[in-house]
Amino acid sequence: MESQVRGGTRWKRFAVVMVPSVAAAAAIGVGLAQGALAASFSVSGQEFKVSAGHLEGTGFAQYGGIDSGYTTTEGKEKTVHPVAISSFKNAKITNMCQSVKTEIPLIGKTFYLRLEAGPDANHKVEAKNLYIDVAQLDADATFKNIDIGVAVKDQTKGPAVKSGENALPGGFAQQADSADLKGVKQTAWATTAGTFKLSGLKMRLGADSKLECF
Repeated sequence: MESQVRGGTRWKRFAVVMVPSVAAAAAIGVGLAQGALAASFSVSGQEFKVSAGHLEGTGFAQYGGIDSGYTTTEGKEKTVHPVAISSFKNAKITNMCQSVKTEIPLIGKTFYLRLEAGPDANHKVEAKNLYIDVAQLDADATFKNIDIGVAVKDQTKGPAVKSGENALPGGFAQQADSADLKGVKQTAWATTAGTFKLSGLKMRLGADSKLECF
C-alpha cells in the first residue's frame, strides 16, 4: 500500500474503505431507539448489489452511520444496519449494474431485478450529491489529497451531512478532492442523489440467478 498524508493515496483491493466503530454504531443505534435521531427513511429488509467498471468522483467524504429499516420483506419488525456512508458531490460511472434478490414466499420462488446503465465512456451515469450507504465494498481505488481522521461535522470536501443520516458529529470521517474506483463490487442498503442520470438504462426481471451483478 502506498500512502501519503497529502497527495495521492492508492488502496489496492480494499474491502469496506472505512468501517464505523462498534462504539459509534452502538451509540447511534441507542439514539434511534430512544427517538433522539430521525432516520431519513426506513430501508427495506433487502441489501442490493452494485457493480461498476469505473467510478470517477469529485468532492468525496466517507463516515460511519446507521440505517433504520425492516428485518424482512414482510416489514413486521424494525432493526438497524451499521453502514459506511460514501458521498460524492459529483460522480460519473461506467458499466453500472444494480441487482436485488427477492424471495416470494407465497409462490415459493426467488426473483431477481437487474438494472444496467452507463454502457461506455460516451454514455456514463451521472450523479450529483450522491450518497451510498455501503455494507461491503471491493475495488481498486486512488484518492487525491485525502484527509483521514477528520471529524464528521468538520468534513468540507464532500456533500454536507444530510439531516437524518444518523452520523455522530464528532465521529471518524475521511475526505478527498477526488476518488477514482475501478472494478467496483459492493452491497448497500440505500442510495440517494440530488440528480441521477442513467444513460442507456436497461431493466430485466426474472428467476435466473445470473441476473445478479456478481
